[in-house]
Amino acid sequence: MTPVDPGTPTWLRTRNDRTALALLLEHGPLSRSQLGRLSGMSKPTAGQMISRLEQVGLVGPVGEISESRGPNAVVYGVRSDVVAGVAVSVLEGSLEAVLTDPLGTAHPVAQVPLAGRDRSPEADVGAAVEAACRAAGADPASVTVVVVGVQAAVGVAHDELSFTDTLPGWPRRGARSRLEAATGHAVTLENDVNLATIAERATPELADADDFALLWVGEGLGVGVGVGGVVQRGAFGGAGEIGYLEVPRSAAAIDPNATDFTDLLGGAAVVRLLGGPPEEPLRSALTRLDDDVLAQLADRIALAAAPVVGLLDPGVLVLGGPTGLAGGPELAAAVKARLASAHLKTADPRDRLGRLRVLVSGSGPQPVLQGAGQLLVDDLRARLESRIGVP
Repeated sequence: MTPVDPGTPTWLRTRNDRTALALLLEHGPLSRSQLGRLSGMSKPTAGQMISRLEQVGLVGPVGEISESRGPNAVVYGVRSDVVAGVAVSVLEGSLEAVLTDPLGTAHPVAQVPLAGRDRSPEADVGAAVEAACRAAGADPASVTVVVVGVQAAVGVAHDELSFTDTLPGWPRRGARSRLEAATGHAVTLENDVNLATIAERATPELADADDFALLWVGEGLGVGVGVGGVVQRGAFGGAGEIGYLEVPRSAAAIDPNATDFTDLLGGAAVVRLLGGPPEEPLRSALTRLDDDVLAQLADRIALAAAPVVGLLDPGVLVLGGPTGLAGGPELAAAVKARLASAHLKTADPRDRLGRLRVLVSGSGPQPVLQGAGQLLVDDLRARLESRIGVP
């Protein structure tokens, strides 16, 4: 962003134009008089702001409205085709990707099967971006930034990946640098559960929750931690990787063969509980979830959640991932009851678990893409703003 000296006419115009852009993004298309009222500027000044934004290609006319007097007024909106991003979720057997624009427009989610493909960061993300643009009917040249959710711990400072079981062909170091060099895009790699946590943070259920934990239960396990409204990634990106932790001795009564929490509660374990063959997909098996298996899942989830609750003391524990969503409110209530029952033995006078809320995720069926999309919208809007005031 080109610096502008404060107090000069150029600085004032830049400030006004950025205010106008922010109002158009917040309220949607506006006429000159509507923009004037919202910004506190006169109608002529509002018209000049729109003209300058139009000259740099950021806004354009999108229709007309009838105003109180005179002819219909032209309304102007922010262009959605100037810059775009792609949100990508790298799953074990497929890629999911969706185009994102500065307006947060809903676009179709593209699915790319991975069976039989040569795997690498460049191949995976390149295929995902191409599929997302094709599904949205967008020009790939408009893509400037990509956010990729991976089932791995992401160490941003040193461009490192850990726990990369589901990323064959991806290097432990340098994946982000390779992607940026190959695509020319700005690339963010992020743990998938952290992206889901970002999406969860924006739900109405967590509007008043500064501190919460998302327990993701799917093929693998993970915990997303929100403290003071900020997702905690840890010094090396490994915060919340509980699937690899050894289970406590009490787990032997539930599953004597489980050595870590993934053995106890991961996709393969849940498929076995539901009587499915090892090759059955988890989502398919979960369609047979009944009260008996739900009770067994609650026992296992409570065992995994207990150290999370004890260490973090969150106000809300959210159950997410395919298994958490399949169990619904009944599973959440059963987990809360088990946590509270176990906690009574400690005679905590503050009754922390009595006040703990246990909820099912409210962020929808694509939380990883949704969280990535939220990051992209913020980034894309900043990129639009940076074009204002540039000579």
